[in-house]
Amino acid sequence: MINPDLALAATLAIGIGSIGPAIAIGLIGSKASEAIGRNPDAAPKIQTSMILAIAFAEAIAIYALVIALILIFVVA
Repeated sequence: MINPDLALAATLAIGIGSIGPAIAIGLIGSKASEAIGRNPDAAPKIQTSMILAIAFAEAIAIYALVIALILIFVVA
């Protein structure tokens, strides 16, 4: 049986740790769409930079998931 305090800590870790990357990915996508709309000729360069920035933002969410899993399986 998992300790309720650890369950709460893991829930908060993944919940709060996902808010920042979710907002960042939304902003990256909106600004890239806006930039492509203004300059369609630069779409390949913008899209490449956008995908790279989204990957970096998503890595932060994966770190939060790893922390939550460590709290559940290792600390418990």
